[in-house]
Amino acid sequence: MRVAEISLPAIRHNVARIRELTGGAVIVVVKADGYGHGAAIAAGAALAGGATMIATADLEEALSLRENGIAGPILCWLHGVHTDFAAAVAADIEIGVSHSRHLEAVAAAAIAQNKVATVQFKIDTGLSRNGAAPEEWQPLFQRAAELVSAGVLCVRGIFSHLANAGDENDRAQAARFDAAVEMLRAAGVEPEMVHLAASAATMRSPHLHYNTVRVGVAAFGLSPFADTTSAQLGLIPAMTLRSEIVALRGVPAGTGVSYGFNHVCETATTLALVPIGYADGMPRALNGAGAWVTIAGEHRPIVGRIGMDQFIVDVGPLAGRLQLGDPVVLFGDPELGNPPVEIWAGLMRTINYEIIVGIGTRVHRCPVDGAQA
Repeated sequence: MRVAEISLPAIRHNVARIRELTGGAVIVVVKADGYGHGAAIAAGAALAGGATMIATADLEEALSLRENGIAGPILCWLHGVHTDFAAAVAADIEIGVSHSRHLEAVAAAAIAQNKVATVQFKIDTGLSRNGAAPEEWQPLFQRAAELVSAGVLCVRGIFSHLANAGDENDRAQAARFDAAVEMLRAAGVEPEMVHLAASAATMRSPHLHYNTVRVGVAAFGLSPFADTTSAQLGLIPAMTLRSEIVALRGVPAGTGVSYGFNHVCETATTLALVPIGYADGMPRALNGAGAWVTIAGEHRPIVGRIGMDQFIVDVGPLAGRLQLGDPVVLFGDPELGNPPVEIWAGLMRTINYEIIVGIGTRVHRCPVDGAQA
């Protein structure tokens, strides 16, 4: 009853588009279960589209990818104080290091297994979040050089994350990043991958591409900008959220709909019941906000209060053409006539990222290797 169709061709196209724009290596981030698309599904399609590496936030996500058959390079960078890196070293997962404690723990795991562990340095250049602070860079890099010389570690890269607070701030962060890269090189370590740009800078700031970019939402075909659509960026939304009609009910004028009767039918009409609700990531606050779905190729409004498991659509003049089991598209590719996810995001005063990662576990992720409808 509840399906998120994930277009593999769309993800492959988006990664190829990003490679075309940047001309360098592309890291595709599949944290938060692949931004709600299914991490293993997304990772496989991204690698097939030419991604150089897959990335997650934490180690548990990275290990899950290995367990689900993703054999390509994987990077993760957000670690708890007591994270045990032994499993990461054993599974050949690259560790984003943002503290000397991380570096020593990874080195100890490598020595214990008689393996060379691979790391990348995550540094803070002004986002004031995860990453080594400037005063930590020199001792961190010098110690890494010692461990590289000892055959314990390989340092593949160095990266940071932009605040997306305007061009002036981006350039200031880039200047700090450049200083960190030079400091790493001065310590005797030459990074293979140097990356600062996430989706926004990848699409609009070619001077920040370096030799690698690290994209999340753009790989899934969504725009990181409020003023630009996916199509304008040459991207294709990969997720189509679908359900079906499970009940049709003709009602007279004056009929109240769902809890609280905050919607009352002005004329006689037909109501269709759709079995998705706020437990599945459909925001309850969409009630009465003007959201719509696509049924039989036409836009029809959501009416009445959204429940935990279901919502109601006024199908009006479509009634005679519909039957139980007919498909309902909640959002998808607007180029195919479907509601864009940005409608929900706009009505909720949030971003498309939050909507897609909030799609619940009852919704089956179904990979589709063909054209979407």
